Amino acid sequence: MQRAKVIFILLLIVAGSCSKVPITGRKQFNVVPENMLTGMGLTSYQEFLTANPPLPATHQQAQIVKQVGQRIAAAVETYLVENGLGDKVASYSWDFNLVESPEVNAWCMPGGKVVVYTGILPFTKDEAGLAVVMGHEIAHAVANHGGERMSQQLAIMLGGVSLDVAMQKQPTMTRDIFNTVYGVGSQLGTLAYSRTHEYESDKLGMVFMAMAGYHPERTLSFWQEMAAIPGQAPPELLSTHPSGQKRIKAIQEYLPEAMKYYKAR
Repeated sequence: MQRAKVIFILLLIVAGSCSKVPITGRKQFNVVPENMLTGMGLTSYQEFLTANPPLPATHQQAQIVKQVGQRIAAAVETYLVENGLGDKVASYSWDFNLVESPEVNAWCMPGGKVVVYTGILPFTKDEAGLAVVMGHEIAHAVANHGGERMSQQLAIMLGGVSLDVAMQKQPTMTRDIFNTVYGVGSQLGTLAYSRTHEYESDKLGMVFMAMAGYHPERTLSFWQEMAAIPGQAPPELLSTHPSGQKRIKAIQEYLPEAMKYYKAR
C-alpha cells in the first residue's frame, strides 16, 4: 500500500511538472497559487520587520542594499518581460531592507521582499559581492524554489486528495508547511535548498547581476573566498549554501554564458 502511494505521488509530480524555471528551462512541480505564496510571504516579512526593525533609509549601508536590490530587480523584470515571462513578477512589490544582526545571511520572500543582515557585509566586501548574494536569493524567489518544495510537501502529506481543495479546507496545515519551508519560527530565510536549487540560483543570479551591471565573475571569487575561510566558517550562510569545489566548478563552467548578459556601468 505504501509503495502504491509513493508511485502515485511520483506520477502526480511528473504529471504536474508543467511550469518551467526561467533561464534553465527545468520543469518543476508547482501547485501552490502564486498569490497564496505572496500573501504568506508578506505576512511573515511584516512580522519579521516588526520584531527586527530595519536600519533607517538614511544609513549608508542600507542605501547600498537598496541600490543594489533595485538594479537587480530591474534586470529581473527586463529579462522576464523580454522573454514573455513578465507574469512571474507581475504581483511583486519589491522592498529591500538591511537589519542589524551578526548572522551571515540574506533572504528573499515571495513577492520580492528582501532582507540583508549586517553580518554578511564583511564577507560581501563590495557592491558586486553584495549583488552576488542578493541576486542569488532573488533568483530563489523568481525560480519559485520555495513553492516547488512546498508543493512537494503538500503532495506527500495529502496523497490523492485534490491539492486545491485541501489548501482551502486545511489552511493551518498549509501555513505550517510554508513556515517549515521558509524557516519561519526559527531563523527566517534559512531554507536549506536542494543542490539542484542552489546551482540553479547561482546561474539565474549570475545572469541577473550581469544585466544589472555587476561582473558575474564576482560570483566565482565570492564563493572561492567563502570556501577558503579557515576553521569556523560562517554557519548560517555555509550551512544552507554549500561552497564545495563542485559548486565552484559549476560556476566556472557557467561564467561564459553569464558574460553574454554583462552590461558594464
